[in-house]
Amino acid sequence: MLKKEVTIYEIAKLLNVSAATVSRGLKNHPSISKKTCTKIQETAKKLGYQSNALASSLRTSKSYTLGVIVPRLDSNFMSTVLAGMEKAAVEKGYHLIIMQSFETQEKEEKCAQLLFNHRVDGILVSTSSESDGMNHFSPFVKKNIPLLFFDRAPNGKHTFSSITINNRKAGYELTKLMIKNGSENILHITGNKRLLVYKERLDGFIQALKEFNIPFSPKMVWETKLGVEDGTNAAKKILTMKTLPDSIFVANDTCAIAITNYLQKKGIKIPGQIQVSGFNDDPFASLFTPQLTTVRYPGTEMGIVAVKSIIDLIKTKNKSPVKDILDFKLIVRESTDKIDTRLP
Repeated sequence: MLKKEVTIYEIAKLLNVSAATVSRGLKNHPSISKKTCTKIQETAKKLGYQSNALASSLRTSKSYTLGVIVPRLDSNFMSTVLAGMEKAAVEKGYHLIIMQSFETQEKEEKCAQLLFNHRVDGILVSTSSESDGMNHFSPFVKKNIPLLFFDRAPNGKHTFSSITINNRKAGYELTKLMIKNGSENILHITGNKRLLVYKERLDGFIQALKEFNIPFSPKMVWETKLGVEDGTNAAKKILTMKTLPDSIFVANDTCAIAITNYLQKKGIKIPGQIQVSGFNDDPFASLFTPQLTTVRYPGTEMGIVAVKSIIDLIKTKNKSPVKDILDFKLIVRESTDKIDTRLP
Protein backbone atom coordinates (compact mmCIF):
# COMPACT_ATOMS: atom_id res chain seq x y z
CA MET A 1 0.00 0.00 0.00
CA LEU A 2 1.39 3.41 -1.02
CA LYS A 3 2.13 5.84 1.80
CA LYS A 4 -0.01 8.98 1.72
CA GLU A 5 1.75 12.21 0.66
CA VAL A 6 2.48 14.64 3.51
CA THR A 7 0.81 18.03 3.01
CA ILE A 8 1.58 21.49 4.33
CA TYR A 9 -1.71 21.31 6.26
CA GLU A 10 -0.38 18.39 8.33
CA ILE A 11 2.84 20.29 9.07
CA ALA A 12 0.79 23.37 10.01
CA LYS A 13 -1.43 21.35 12.38
CA LEU A 14 1.57 19.73 14.05
CA LEU A 15 3.31 23.10 14.60
CA ASN A 16 0.07 24.96 15.38
CA VAL A 17 0.63 27.55 12.64
CA SER A 18 -1.27 28.40 9.45
CA ALA A 19 -0.71 26.60 6.15
CA ALA A 20 0.31 29.96 4.67
CA THR A 21 3.05 30.26 7.30
CA VAL A 22 4.34 26.78 6.43
CA SER A 23 4.32 27.62 2.72
CA ARG A 24 6.30 30.80 3.31
CA GLY A 25 8.64 29.13 5.79
CA LEU A 26 9.57 26.43 3.31
CA LYS A 27 10.63 29.21 0.90
CA ASN A 28 12.53 31.23 3.54
CA HIS A 29 10.16 34.14 3.00
CA PRO A 30 11.42 37.32 4.77
CA SER A 31 8.09 37.76 6.57
CA ILE A 32 8.79 34.56 8.56
CA SER A 33 11.50 34.57 11.23
CA LYS A 34 14.62 32.52 10.62
CA LYS A 35 13.87 30.42 13.72
CA THR A 36 10.35 29.57 12.48
CA CYS A 37 11.64 28.80 8.94
CA THR A 38 14.20 26.39 10.38
CA LYS A 39 11.57 24.68 12.54
CA ILE A 40 9.16 24.30 9.61
CA GLN A 41 11.87 22.95 7.29
CA GLU A 42 13.16 20.47 9.90
CA THR A 43 9.62 19.19 10.53
CA ALA A 44 8.94 18.89 6.79
CA LYS A 45 12.15 16.91 6.34
CA LYS A 46 11.35 14.62 9.27
CA LEU A 47 7.86 13.87 7.88
CA GLY A 48 9.19 13.31 4.35
CA TYR A 49 7.35 16.25 2.78
CA GLN A 50 7.91 16.77 -0.95
CA SER A 51 7.16 20.09 -2.62
CA ASN A 52 4.93 19.75 -5.70
CA ALA A 53 6.72 22.00 -8.17
CA LEU A 54 4.30 21.16 -10.97
CA ALA A 55 1.25 22.13 -8.95
CA SER A 56 2.96 25.33 -7.88
CA SER A 57 3.83 26.23 -11.47
CA LEU A 58 0.21 25.65 -12.53
CA ARG A 59 -1.02 28.00 -9.80
CA THR A 60 1.49 30.76 -10.50
CA SER A 61 2.06 30.18 -14.25
CA LYS A 62 5.77 30.13 -13.41
CA SER A 63 8.11 27.20 -12.93
CA TYR A 64 11.24 29.26 -12.13
CA THR A 65 13.00 26.85 -14.45
CA LEU A 66 15.08 27.61 -17.53
CA GLY A 67 15.68 25.05 -20.27
CA VAL A 68 19.16 24.82 -21.80
CA ILE A 69 20.07 22.92 -24.98
CA VAL A 70 23.75 22.52 -25.84
CA PRO A 71 25.41 20.60 -28.71
CA ARG A 72 27.71 18.64 -26.38
CA LEU A 73 28.40 18.51 -22.67
CA ASP A 74 31.95 17.16 -23.17
CA SER A 75 33.26 20.58 -24.22
CA ASN A 76 35.47 22.74 -22.04
CA PHE A 77 33.98 25.92 -23.45
CA MET A 78 30.41 24.71 -22.90
CA SER A 79 31.18 23.63 -19.34
CA THR A 80 32.38 27.15 -18.53
CA VAL A 81 29.22 28.62 -20.10
CA LEU A 82 27.03 26.30 -18.02
CA ALA A 83 28.97 27.19 -14.86
CA GLY A 84 28.17 30.86 -15.52
CA MET A 85 24.53 30.05 -16.22
CA GLU A 86 24.17 28.03 -13.01
CA LYS A 87 25.74 30.82 -10.94
CA ALA A 88 23.42 33.49 -12.37
CA ALA A 89 20.33 31.26 -12.19
CA VAL A 90 20.83 30.36 -8.52
CA GLU A 91 21.31 34.02 -7.61
CA LYS A 92 17.99 34.84 -9.31
CA GLY A 93 16.08 31.91 -7.77
CA TYR A 94 15.90 29.83 -10.96
CA HIS A 95 16.85 26.25 -11.79
CA LEU A 96 18.28 24.84 -15.01
CA ILE A 97 17.24 21.78 -16.99
CA ILE A 98 20.23 21.00 -19.21
CA MET A 99 19.92 18.80 -22.31
CA GLN A 100 22.30 18.01 -25.16
CA SER A 101 21.49 17.59 -28.85
CA PHE A 102 24.58 15.48 -29.64
CA GLU A 103 25.01 17.77 -32.68
CA THR A 104 21.86 16.47 -34.40
CA GLN A 105 18.73 18.37 -35.34
CA GLU A 106 16.52 15.38 -34.54
CA LYS A 107 17.68 15.29 -30.92
CA GLU A 108 17.49 19.08 -30.69
CA GLU A 109 13.85 18.95 -31.76
CA LYS A 110 13.08 16.32 -29.10
CA CYS A 111 14.85 18.38 -26.43
CA ALA A 112 12.82 21.45 -27.39
CA GLN A 113 9.55 19.52 -27.16
CA LEU A 114 10.42 18.04 -23.77
CA LEU A 115 11.36 21.44 -22.36
CA PHE A 116 8.18 22.98 -23.74
CA ASN A 117 6.10 20.23 -22.09
CA HIS A 118 7.98 20.81 -18.85
CA ARG A 119 6.67 24.39 -18.86
CA VAL A 120 10.05 26.13 -18.63
CA ASP A 121 9.85 29.91 -18.26
CA GLY A 122 12.50 30.46 -20.92
CA ILE A 123 14.88 28.50 -23.13
CA LEU A 124 18.58 29.04 -23.90
CA VAL A 125 19.96 27.29 -26.99
CA SER A 126 23.31 26.73 -28.67
CA THR A 127 22.25 25.08 -31.91
CA SER A 128 23.52 21.74 -33.23
CA SER A 129 25.85 21.52 -36.22
CA GLU A 130 22.99 20.02 -38.26
CA SER A 131 20.44 22.72 -37.47
CA ASP A 132 18.48 23.83 -40.51
CA GLY A 133 15.33 25.75 -39.69
CA MET A 134 13.86 26.92 -36.42
CA ASN A 135 10.32 25.50 -36.68
CA HIS A 136 10.82 23.32 -33.61
CA PHE A 137 11.06 26.49 -31.49
CA SER A 138 7.81 27.97 -32.80
CA PRO A 139 5.72 26.64 -29.82
CA PHE A 140 7.83 28.87 -27.53
CA VAL A 141 7.33 31.87 -29.79
CA LYS A 142 3.55 31.32 -29.98
CA LYS A 143 3.32 31.09 -26.18
CA ASN A 144 5.56 34.17 -25.73
CA ILE A 145 8.13 32.06 -23.87
CA PRO A 146 11.48 33.87 -24.19
CA LEU A 147 14.02 32.17 -26.47
CA LEU A 148 17.69 33.17 -26.51
CA PHE A 149 20.57 31.71 -28.53
CA PHE A 150 24.11 31.75 -27.16
CA ASP A 151 27.41 31.15 -29.00
CA ARG A 152 25.73 29.42 -31.96
CA ALA A 153 22.78 31.38 -33.32
CA PRO A 154 20.77 30.55 -36.45
CA ASN A 155 21.73 32.25 -39.69
CA GLY A 156 19.10 33.96 -41.86
CA LYS A 157 16.27 36.42 -41.28
CA HIS A 158 15.47 35.27 -37.74
CA THR A 159 15.19 37.99 -35.10
CA PHE A 160 15.75 35.93 -31.96
CA SER A 161 17.70 37.23 -28.97
CA SER A 162 21.35 36.16 -28.91
CA ILE A 163 24.62 36.36 -26.99
CA THR A 164 27.73 35.91 -29.17
CA ILE A 165 31.20 37.31 -29.75
CA ASN A 166 32.24 39.33 -32.79
CA ASN A 167 33.03 36.24 -34.86
CA ARG A 168 33.55 38.27 -38.04
CA LYS A 169 36.26 40.37 -36.41
CA ALA A 170 37.87 37.32 -34.79
CA GLY A 171 38.01 35.51 -38.15
CA TYR A 172 39.49 38.62 -39.73
CA GLU A 173 42.18 39.01 -37.04
CA LEU A 174 43.27 35.37 -37.26
CA THR A 175 43.52 35.48 -41.06
CA LYS A 176 45.34 38.81 -41.00
CA LEU A 177 47.89 37.38 -38.55
CA MET A 178 48.74 34.48 -40.87
CA ILE A 179 48.94 36.73 -43.92
CA LYS A 180 51.37 39.04 -42.13
CA ASN A 181 53.46 35.98 -41.27
CA GLY A 182 53.93 35.22 -44.96
CA SER A 183 50.84 33.25 -46.06
CA GLU A 184 49.00 33.74 -49.34
CA ASN A 185 47.37 30.33 -49.88
CA ILE A 186 45.08 29.87 -46.87
CA LEU A 187 42.64 27.01 -46.37
CA HIS A 188 39.62 27.65 -44.14
CA ILE A 189 37.98 24.64 -42.49
CA THR A 190 34.60 25.58 -41.10
CA GLY A 191 31.41 24.13 -39.61
CA ASN A 192 27.84 24.37 -40.85
CA LYS A 193 27.70 27.71 -42.68
CA ARG A 194 23.95 27.91 -42.03
CA LEU A 195 24.93 28.75 -38.44
CA LEU A 196 25.77 32.40 -37.95
CA VAL A 197 28.87 31.64 -35.87
CA TYR A 198 30.60 29.90 -38.81
CA LYS A 199 29.25 32.20 -41.50
CA GLU A 200 30.66 35.23 -39.69
CA ARG A 201 34.09 33.60 -39.17
CA LEU A 202 34.12 32.89 -42.91
CA ASP A 203 33.11 36.50 -43.63
CA GLY A 204 36.06 37.70 -41.55
CA PHE A 205 38.38 35.34 -43.44
CA ILE A 206 37.19 36.71 -46.79
CA GLN A 207 37.47 40.30 -45.55
CA ALA A 208 41.15 39.83 -44.63
CA LEU A 209 41.96 38.23 -48.00
CA LYS A 210 40.32 41.13 -49.80
CA GLU A 211 42.20 43.71 -47.73
CA PHE A 212 45.54 42.15 -48.70
CA ASN A 213 44.55 41.62 -52.36
CA ILE A 214 44.59 37.83 -52.08
CA PRO A 215 42.02 36.16 -54.39
CA PHE A 216 39.30 34.20 -52.63
CA SER A 217 38.48 30.70 -53.91
CA PRO A 218 35.42 28.77 -52.65
CA LYS A 219 37.53 25.63 -53.18
CA MET A 220 39.64 26.76 -50.22
CA VAL A 221 36.68 26.60 -47.82
CA TRP A 222 35.84 23.09 -46.55
CA GLU A 223 32.73 22.47 -44.48
CA THR A 224 32.98 19.70 -41.85
CA LYS A 225 31.55 18.77 -38.45
CA LEU A 226 34.86 19.89 -36.86
CA GLY A 227 35.44 16.71 -34.85
CA VAL A 228 38.68 14.75 -34.40
CA GLU A 229 37.84 12.33 -37.22
CA ASP A 230 36.89 15.25 -39.46
CA GLY A 231 40.30 16.80 -38.77
CA THR A 232 42.13 13.59 -39.64
CA ASN A 233 40.16 13.20 -42.86
CA ALA A 234 40.81 16.84 -43.77
CA ALA A 235 44.54 16.35 -43.20
CA LYS A 236 44.55 13.32 -45.52
CA LYS A 237 42.77 15.38 -48.17
CA ILE A 238 45.26 18.24 -47.73
CA LEU A 239 48.14 15.88 -48.52
CA THR A 240 46.55 15.06 -51.89
CA MET A 241 46.42 18.72 -52.95
CA LYS A 242 48.61 19.70 -55.90
CA THR A 243 49.80 22.75 -53.96
CA LEU A 244 49.74 22.57 -50.18
CA PRO A 245 48.20 25.53 -48.34
CA ASP A 246 50.68 27.64 -46.38
CA SER A 247 48.10 28.30 -43.65
CA ILE A 248 45.02 26.56 -42.27
CA PHE A 249 42.41 28.50 -40.30
CA VAL A 250 40.18 25.97 -38.52
CA ALA A 251 36.93 27.04 -36.83
CA ASN A 252 37.66 25.12 -33.61
CA ASP A 253 40.64 23.81 -31.63
CA THR A 254 39.67 20.12 -31.64
CA CYS A 255 39.74 19.85 -35.41
CA ALA A 256 42.83 22.10 -35.70
CA ILE A 257 44.86 19.86 -33.39
CA ALA A 258 43.73 16.68 -35.17
CA ILE A 259 44.88 18.19 -38.49
CA THR A 260 48.20 19.34 -37.04
CA ASN A 261 48.85 15.97 -35.41
CA TYR A 262 48.28 14.02 -38.62
CA LEU A 263 50.30 16.39 -40.83
CA GLN A 264 53.25 16.34 -38.42
CA LYS A 265 53.25 12.54 -38.43
CA LYS A 266 53.53 12.72 -42.23
CA GLY A 267 56.57 15.00 -42.01
CA ILE A 268 54.94 18.39 -42.58
CA LYS A 269 56.64 21.16 -40.62
CA ILE A 270 54.19 23.21 -38.57
CA PRO A 271 54.59 26.15 -38.56
CA GLY A 272 57.64 25.87 -40.84
CA GLN A 273 55.63 24.87 -43.92
CA ILE A 274 52.05 25.42 -42.80
CA GLN A 275 50.66 27.74 -40.13
CA VAL A 276 47.62 26.45 -38.22
CA SER A 277 45.14 28.36 -36.07
CA GLY A 278 42.10 27.17 -34.15
CA PHE A 279 39.25 28.76 -32.20
CA ASN A 280 37.92 28.53 -28.58
CA ASP A 281 41.20 28.27 -26.60
CA ASP A 282 40.48 24.84 -25.16
CA PRO A 283 42.96 23.83 -22.39
CA PHE A 284 44.90 21.41 -24.61
CA ALA A 285 45.59 24.21 -27.16
CA SER A 286 48.45 25.44 -24.93
CA LEU A 287 49.67 21.91 -24.07
CA PHE A 288 49.97 20.59 -27.62
CA THR A 289 53.21 20.93 -29.62
CA PRO A 290 53.33 23.38 -31.27
CA GLN A 291 51.12 25.42 -28.97
CA LEU A 292 48.04 26.46 -30.93
CA THR A 293 47.17 30.02 -31.90
CA THR A 294 43.46 30.50 -31.20
CA VAL A 295 40.70 32.85 -30.04
CA ARG A 296 39.70 33.00 -26.40
CA TYR A 297 36.24 34.16 -25.47
CA PRO A 298 34.59 34.37 -22.07
CA GLY A 299 32.43 31.30 -21.54
CA THR A 300 31.53 32.05 -17.92
CA GLU A 301 30.59 35.63 -18.76
CA MET A 302 28.52 34.43 -21.72
CA GLY A 303 26.56 32.10 -19.42
CA ILE A 304 25.95 34.81 -16.82
CA VAL A 305 24.85 37.39 -19.40
CA ALA A 306 22.59 34.86 -21.16
CA VAL A 307 20.70 33.94 -17.97
CA LYS A 308 20.37 37.52 -16.76
CA SER A 309 19.09 38.57 -20.19
CA ILE A 310 16.45 35.85 -20.44
CA ILE A 311 15.21 36.45 -16.88
CA ASP A 312 14.87 40.11 -17.77
CA LEU A 313 12.85 39.10 -20.85
CA ILE A 314 10.64 36.89 -18.64
CA LYS A 315 10.01 39.65 -16.12
CA THR A 316 9.47 42.53 -18.54
CA LYS A 317 7.77 40.49 -21.27
CA ASN A 318 9.88 42.57 -23.66
CA LYS A 319 9.31 41.42 -27.24
CA SER A 320 12.32 43.29 -28.67
CA PRO A 321 15.23 40.88 -29.28
CA VAL A 322 18.36 41.26 -27.16
CA LYS A 323 21.63 41.30 -29.13
CA ASP A 324 24.74 41.17 -26.92
CA ILE A 325 28.23 40.88 -28.44
CA LEU A 326 31.05 40.02 -26.01
CA ASP A 327 34.76 40.74 -26.38
CA PHE A 328 37.30 38.14 -27.49
CA LYS A 329 41.10 37.87 -27.27
CA LEU A 330 43.46 36.64 -29.98
CA ILE A 331 45.94 34.23 -28.38
CA VAL A 332 49.10 34.05 -30.53
CA ARG A 333 51.22 30.94 -30.02
CA GLU A 334 53.83 28.85 -31.86
CA SER A 335 51.60 27.33 -34.54
CA THR A 336 51.49 30.60 -36.49
CA ASP A 337 55.15 31.55 -36.40
CA LYS A 338 56.42 32.91 -39.72
CA ILE A 339 56.64 30.26 -42.41
CA ASP A 340 60.05 29.35 -43.84
CA THR A 341 59.95 29.91 -47.59
CA ARG A 342 63.16 27.89 -47.95
CA LEU A 343 61.36 24.69 -47.03
CA PRO A 344 59.79 22.65 -49.89
